[in-house]
Amino acid sequence: MDSFLSKATIDFFIAFGVVFGGSMLAGIGSVFVLSAPAAIMLDTASRLKIWALVAAVGGTIDPMRVIESNMIEGHLSPVAFQIAYILCAFLGAHMGTELIRWLCRGAV
Repeated sequence: MDSFLSKATIDFFIAFGVVFGGSMLAGIGSVFVLSAPAAIMLDTASRLKIWALVAAVGGTIDPMRVIESNMIEGHLSPVAFQIAYILCAFLGAHMGTELIRWLCRGAV
């Protein structure tokens, strides 16, 4: 159980960091090209959300293979763990997006 919680926490923060860090750096880059940072940050956060999820769970194919192979064999515990990892990563990406929205509120 300890391994599950540590991996789920890491997945959360990887996804959160991809969205938050990518959006913040896009905002810095937008200053160099004389664009509105808030608009660029909001757009980047929404576009990075799915990629943050992919980065956190380690690719798009491997987690699906784990789910498929264990589901076919009737082993539901690994399937539940993999789905929980995906949900934790989604929560991290969503929290990163919401934090960017919160930081940019009123600026656009």
